[in-house]
Amino acid sequence: MKKKAISKMSYAEMVAQRDKLRKDLLNLRVEQVMSHLDNPLALRTTRRDIARLNTLIHAQDIGNAKASK
Repeated sequence: MKKKAISKMSYAEMVAQRDKLRKDLLNLRVEQVMSHLDNPLALRTTRRDIARLNTLIHAQDIGNAKASK
């Protein structure tokens, strides 16, 4: 997921996408333990996508907090 695509999302969409990716990451970890993963790089890309989303969500939270002061 590219940063441009993420930045076009609304706050609610970013939070929903982050939650979906967290569930996907959990499923990938379970699959890795139980059997062989088809694409081991999926773990890394999913983790990085979650980090990108968390960064932008946190930036919006800070912006909203400063705007409300």
